[in-house]
Amino acid sequence: MNRASGVVDHGGGSGADGVPIVLLGSGAFAVAPFAALRTAAPEMGLRVACVVSQPDRKAGRGQALAPTPVSAWALAHGLPLERTDDASSGASLARIRGVGPALLVVVAFGQRLGRELLDGVAAVNLHGSLLPAWRGAAPIQRSRMAGDARVGVTVIGLADRIDAGVVFAEASTEPQDAETAGELHDRLSVLGCAPLLDTVRRWRAAFDAHSNTALRQRPMRALDSLGGVHQDERLVTRAAKLSRADAWVDFTVEAHAVSARINGLSPWPGVDALVGQHALRILRARPVSGGEAVNVPAGEVTPAGHVGCGGGAIELLDVQPPGGSVMSWDAFRRGRQIAAGAVVCCPSMRAKDSPP
Repeated sequence: MNRASGVVDHGGGSGADGVPIVLLGSGAFAVAPFAALRTAAPEMGLRVACVVSQPDRKAGRGQALAPTPVSAWALAHGLPLERTDDASSGASLARIRGVGPALLVVVAFGQRLGRELLDGVAAVNLHGSLLPAWRGAAPIQRSRMAGDARVGVTVIGLADRIDAGVVFAEASTEPQDAETAGELHDRLSVLGCAPLLDTVRRWRAAFDAHSNTALRQRPMRALDSLGGVHQDERLVTRAAKLSRADAWVDFTVEAHAVSARINGLSPWPGVDALVGQHALRILRARPVSGGEAVNVPAGEVTPAGHVGCGGGAIELLDVQPPGGSVMSWDAFRRGRQIAAGAVVCCPSMRAKDSPP
């Protein structure tokens, strides 16, 4: 890049190395789409010039520094890697712009991109929901907690407001029975590969079609020509980041809503509960099929070992005792001799409902 003029050298058209692109991601959700894009890049006339991720963080009991999933993937494949807590300023900005990217591909990155980074460069983002539903940090968890009948991924352009860009492609699926947010996360990561590749492939063709456009304007002109659809702002829902304060469920609501919240909070933070004096973390559940008659208060264990709700009952599947391994609810119940009539409750739910 010519720093004095701000002009980015995009590497020409279909040179031997291809048009340079930069991948920006941190979380595991980005690994499958990035791997698919890296594999397809040569036949599309593209070159992954740099991967950008968050810095290494302390993890595990030993609190040793560990790379993000995207950093680990980039290192394993020998890709140029920039680890930074601010890609839009300082030395990181200079290095990223220095590779002359024409396109930025953003997936689960965790940073907002500034104007200096985006100037003269096209940018697309793969998001883990069917936008405009669930804009924000935890779209997969929140959609699962809400019991959405359809979930999916969306490829959008970057906009000034988070997740508000025009839609270029999407793919959807139905949540599976008792599927946790963690399992859905992995499935949507793979589902996102096809729409992301389709969008990048169309952008690459448009980049060639605009060969007579001034080089500085060419990436965005190509992106604009894809004809993205504007999101309906009336349908926006928010996906706030999860915290330990979310680790509760209200058994007085209908069984489908109870199981959806439990599954959406798994694997983290889970649902913290008590059965008598026994603490546990609930990690997986499903509504009882066949319309089991439940004539017990909400939260009470039925003779069949299920848990009553405000409407119907749920079958607890996976739980975890404090300091222990994940186990089946049946094994937990038998080991602690929990009989019918015992009550499953959430202390954090009681605290949530208590007056200040």
